[in-house]
Amino acid sequence: MFLHTHPYEPFIFEQAEKLIVGTLPPPRFTTGELKVDDVDFCYGSRNGMLWPILDRIFELGLVYENTHFAIEQRKNFLLSNKIAVCDIVEGAERDKVDASDLGMQNVRLRDVLQYLELYPNIKTVLFMGGNSKNGPEYFFRKLLKPLGLKLKTISDQVPRVYELQLPKSERIIRTVSLTAPSGAANRAVGSLDSYKTMKAADANFNTLDFRVMQYRHFFTS
Repeated sequence: MFLHTHPYEPFIFEQAEKLIVGTLPPPRFTTGELKVDDVDFCYGSRNGMLWPILDRIFELGLVYENTHFAIEQRKNFLLSNKIAVCDIVEGAERDKVDASDLGMQNVRLRDVLQYLELYPNIKTVLFMGGNSKNGPEYFFRKLLKPLGLKLKTISDQVPRVYELQLPKSERIIRTVSLTAPSGAANRAVGSLDSYKTMKAADANFNTLDFRVMQYRHFFTS
C-alpha cells in the first residue's frame, strides 16, 4: 500500500480572490523523483495542462524545468493575479502507484471550507474537475454534507457553476467546476457537443484549445 501524501502546503494569502482546488499531484512529487521538465510546485507535472493553459491565456513565457526560477515564475503569477491554491486532498492510500483519482482510498481531506472562512477576500473557487467520484467538487460536497450545506446551482452547463453561503461569515462563494487539466479528462472533452462542433469547424482545434477557451473567462474575470 502506497501512502500518497500532498507534498505542498496550501499556497494561500490574504489578498487572494480566487482559489484553485484540485486533488493530488502524481506520486513522484511525494517521493521526490521528479523529471527534468517537472516543476517542483503545485500543478508542476510535465504532463499537466494547467500551467500551459495559463501560459497561453496570460502570455507568461513560462519555463518547464526543475529549477527555482520556474517555481518563482509561477508563484509571482499567482501573487500578482490574487490566485491561491489549496488542493482538497491531504493524503490517501493506493494499491497501485499512479495518479488516478479513482485509485485513492482512505482519503484524508483538507478543510477547504475553513480556509474560505479564514481568507475573506476569496470570492471564487475554481475546481480542477467536476463531481465525478474522487474529484475536487465531489470531495468538497462531502465536506458540506455533515454541516447540512448544499451548493446552489447557477448553471448546469459545463463548466458547472454553483454558489455557497458560508456558515460562519455568511459570505457568498461562487464555485466553478472546470474540465480537469489532465490527459485523463481528454475523453470527456471529446464527448462534449460544444467540442465536437468546434472540432468540426477546425480540424486543428484540440482539447488544450478547448480548455484555454473555457478557463479564460473564469481566470480573467
